[in-house]
Amino acid sequence: MLMFDWLGLRKGLPLWWSYKLNTAMTEDVGDIFEGIADTRMNVLKAWTTEYWDHLDRLLGHMAIQHQGESLFNEDDQTVWERSFAAAQTRASDFSEIFLLNAEGSVVFSTDHRHRGVIYGADGIITPGLTYTRAVAEGRKCLYGPYADPWTITIGPSSSSFHDKMTLLFITPIIEQGQWKGALCGRVPNDVIGDLIQRESGHVYPDSGDNYIFMAQPKLNAHIAPGTALSRSRFEDRTFTHGENLKDGVSTDWGTVSVKEHTELEITFTDPATGQLHPGVANTIKNGSNLFVAFPGYSDYRHISVIGKGVTFQLPHCPDVWGMMCEGDLEEVYRIRSIRWTQFRQSLGWIAGLGVIGAILTYCLIKYTSPLIGGLLVGLCNLLLGLALIWSLDRRGSRRAVNQLNRINQFIRINAEGKGDLTQRLDTASFDNNETRDLAKWINNMIDSLEGFMLQVKLASIDVLTNQRILSDSTVVTAGATKRVSGKISDMILSIRSQLKDIDIAKDVAGEMRLTLRQLEDKASAQIGVTQGELVRIGDKMEQIAGRVTETNRSIEAFMLTTNEIRNVLGVIEEVSAQTHLLALNASIEAARVGEQGRGFAVVAVEIKKLADLTRQSTEEVHEIVQNIYQNAKDATTTMAEGTRVVTEGTELVAAASEILSSANEDDSLKTQIIDEVVVLMEKIAQVSMQNRMISTEVEGNVQELLTDFMNVRHSSSHVEAITAFLQQLVGQFQLTDARKR
Repeated sequence: MLMFDWLGLRKGLPLWWSYKLNTAMTEDVGDIFEGIADTRMNVLKAWTTEYWDHLDRLLGHMAIQHQGESLFNEDDQTVWERSFAAAQTRASDFSEIFLLNAEGSVVFSTDHRHRGVIYGADGIITPGLTYTRAVAEGRKCLYGPYADPWTITIGPSSSSFHDKMTLLFITPIIEQGQWKGALCGRVPNDVIGDLIQRESGHVYPDSGDNYIFMAQPKLNAHIAPGTALSRSRFEDRTFTHGENLKDGVSTDWGTVSVKEHTELEITFTDPATGQLHPGVANTIKNGSNLFVAFPGYSDYRHISVIGKGVTFQLPHCPDVWGMMCEGDLEEVYRIRSIRWTQFRQSLGWIAGLGVIGAILTYCLIKYTSPLIGGLLVGLCNLLLGLALIWSLDRRGSRRAVNQLNRINQFIRINAEGKGDLTQRLDTASFDNNETRDLAKWINNMIDSLEGFMLQVKLASIDVLTNQRILSDSTVVTAGATKRVSGKISDMILSIRSQLKDIDIAKDVAGEMRLTLRQLEDKASAQIGVTQGELVRIGDKMEQIAGRVTETNRSIEAFMLTTNEIRNVLGVIEEVSAQTHLLALNASIEAARVGEQGRGFAVVAVEIKKLADLTRQSTEEVHEIVQNIYQNAKDATTTMAEGTRVVTEGTELVAAASEILSSANEDDSLKTQIIDEVVVLMEKIAQVSMQNRMISTEVEGNVQELLTDFMNVRHSSSHVEAITAFLQQLVGQFQLTDARKR
């Protein structure tokens, strides 16, 4: 009795015999369960990552549409309608995608009935939102499973099973360092049950069950370890191989059942002990557990099961989950090898031949001569041997060959590349030996292949759709870039014209400086002569008057030149304003381009800075020119006063000497101002030269961008052709379109 442990003799002996007959395959059974567990765990992680990516792409698309403004400033909700609908089409497991603001109000949802609903401090998704906004930069949260009545109201997404149990993907929206809301995706929890069950791909169709349970609760601290988090295969009434949890599973310690769904309603305990059954308990304790030997362990049905348990953490899920991949020990080791079947049949024939030979030999020795008896025994052995060979061939080899031929034909149809992947082998029609096992694995392989081909088909459709959208967007962007290029060319022409004007202004300022220095030298000489020969002032009065008049005309010419400088500065201001405006337009166009226009946006910002510098320098020159003009005007007044003094005669020689001294000082001031103007002109010229260099570089970048757009369009056409070819290849196989995975 001890060798059968908790099973007892009546249940334990048949299981022990099945296990002993197949002890050689124990290692293979362990590999099978390891593979099932690893595959299902990787499927869950890859699926979760994919759906986070769907929300990230939607959020990025919304950010581009709003061009740096708040995502919640959307008056025209038709933009949201298109973006959210496209995301939900790509991510078909989402039954709803909705947008929450900082107050917890549903600003937008793919289901209009949910819009305007407010989640307060005690809302059912508040724990997930609290976790999301617990850090300043925000963090994602996979919240659930939890019971949400809205999931029932909204309806199913991609699973044929549906109840209120829900998983919620929460992506925070951070603007200017503050939490402004969240983008959420709702998934009915039965979707993950479909992911791990894959009904048509079960290796052990009668008893195989994969289910998820809580291992280490962190965010959902109210869920006890060992509590079910996914739909069990034995919950479904569609499972006809035995009792189910909806109707109740009978044990010697009572009935195990659920009212609505497995999730959160059942804890995986052994009904005989009330404790977590060993598979779940050891998985939680060790992080991994593999048990495939006799006598197995008791599950919540108090049936001997074996399998693999693992713990894992899905991306952005605070809780640690566990998963059990199990099968009844009776089904796993139910197989009876062809070798064992033929051995048993041969053993029966040999025993029969021994009995018949003994009886026949006794009769022949008693009633016939030895010669006749020997001949009759030899003939009998020959006939019985032929019967043995015929029986072994009919019930053994021929039957096994016929079943292998069926498998061979099934494989050949699909190996030709135009197979029907919707077909499966009927495993019940095969003997319970290696052929049935082979048929199960072939079904599993075809099931995986169909799922893969369907994913490829859906992916190729998605790629083709997005490729066409990209192609259209590239055409629009290329047109906008051409317009920007034209504007930049116009800007460069204006800058070149600006440079010419500045060069002219600089030359004029240089001539003005030379002229004023000459005037200063002459005036100084005249003042020296006048002061030295005041006695002879009367004779030179007429000559001085002429010189003063000539100086007055020069100063008036200088005032005209100053007005010309004002006009040139006006042109520079206009060019600077236009450069500023073009830089702003270029920034907007670069933002529309997206990632490929980022470098161009940086150049546009630099152009804007240079335009601002040009404007500031122009304002400074304006002020200086105004001073020059005012001083020149004052000099003209002074010269007029000098002329009046000359006409008054020699009695005003002292006053004339003082006036000439003042004029000498004014000439020095004029020279200093002109020097400053020339220096400023040189600075403006340097800035304009930099503008021209940068503008030339920008023009080259725009041309490179246009070339890149042409390359993108060419690559898009190439990718579209490849995608069409891929669809053609996938189209060679018949697939179940209704199947999601």
